[in-house]
Order: sequence, then structure tokens, then C-alpha cells
Amino acid sequence: MRIAVAVDGSDNGLRAAEHSMMLAQYLPEAYIEIIYVADHNKAKDDYLTSESLVLKREQIVHPIVDLATEAGVKTVVTILKGNPSQEIIDHVNKSSVDQLVIGSRGLNVFQEMVLGSVSHKVMKHAKCPVTVVK
Repeated sequence: MRIAVAVDGSDNGLRAAEHSMMLAQYLPEAYIEIIYVADHNKAKDDYLTSESLVLKREQIVHPIVDLATEAGVKTVVTILKGNPSQEIIDHVNKSSVDQLVIGSRGLNVFQEMVLGSVSHKVMKHAKCPVTVVK
């Protein structure tokens, strides 16, 4: 079983990753695909686009890979570029993802007021089952 988890560095993203690991531990031959979307539109120049986004990606993804390894869960990392909600939707709809786990809110201040815009869009448009973790 292929369980995808979308992470962004937020607390809810970490809880979503932990939930996906718990699911994978109970399902034979399950593995987690960790999805991180680099939003290059938010980078202010080419230097930020290359150097700091690579560092940010490592700071977000590496601890989750380490947690999964400690839990005995196999992982695959997928890095996408573009609009987070659209890239996640496109990826899970084109891939053979059996379950998507996503945090209810991301790092955006506005998103803290309501269900995150990314999780809301993904929930509406993903063709696989989606678990939203808060």
C-alpha cells in the first residue's frame, strides 16, 4: 500500500507524517511517500530559489525520513515544484497513491483561521481517500 503524506514544516504537517507512519506500521508491505512542494513563486531571487530552498527542503524532509526509519517504515521522497495544492492534486491523481495524509493547516497565517486552503483544495480534488490531521 502506498501512503502519501504532504509535509510543509508545520506542526500539523509533522502530525500528518506521524499518523501516516502509524498507518504504515499496521499494513503489510505499506510504505510512505513523503511529498514536499517547493513553492518557487515565494522565492525572491535565483539564489533563494536554489540554495535556501534546498536547505529548507532538507530541514523539513530529513527529520521525517529519520522518524520513519526509526519506526521501521520504508519511505520514498518526492519533491515537486509549483503551487502546493495543485502539485499535490496532480501527483496523487496521476500516481497509484492509495491514501493521502495531509495536515489541516500549513504555515500561512491566514490558513490558521480556517481549514487550510491547501488541505481544503486537495480534499475536494484528490481521487484517492484523504485523511486530514490537525
